[in-house]
Amino acid sequence: MGISPGEVTNLLIQLKNGNRDAQSRLIPVVYAELRRLAGVHMRRERSGHTLQATALVHEAYLRLAGQDGISWQNRAHFFGVAANIMRRILVDHARAKHAKKRGGSDQKVSFDEAVLVQPEAPQQFLALDEALERLAKRDPRQSRIVELRFFGGLSDEETAEVLGISVRTVMRDWKVARAWLYQQLNP
Repeated sequence: MGISPGEVTNLLIQLKNGNRDAQSRLIPVVYAELRRLAGVHMRRERSGHTLQATALVHEAYLRLAGQDGISWQNRAHFFGVAANIMRRILVDHARAKHAKKRGGSDQKVSFDEAVLVQPEAPQQFLALDEALERLAKRDPRQSRIVELRFFGGLSDEETAEVLGISVRTVMRDWKVARAWLYQQLNP
């Protein structure tokens, strides 16, 4: 990457304070990391998916750039927000595809099937999203951990940093959340 996480945090703080030079130095780094995250998401998709990684990155970047008033805490916070935005983009894409191809019918799927979303089966991704929404009502922290780990590609340590909790808590909640989601998606 050529720039440390601490330097990314420093650039985010400078940007928040109005330093436009920081933005020109930050954009290539952030774009490269967003591209990596999009690649993680798109590797779960079948080749030939109608949403390409570059389009996902561009849409996420545009939405991030439009986030006025956010006080970026650090690199992990920035990419946590990016994970949420990418999830929303993928959900919106799946909903649109599902509405066109499936006529709105939903079905239960296993957690493993939902993780390996295929473009011909957007209902699997939607089922995972709905289960995550239910988890958020039951345990918001566990839902956020799944979002950061699965959609954001953050490590246990980065997730702990974003949420201000211990790595052990992240690991425990990640395990519990995965089991709960599996149960929800595989009745």
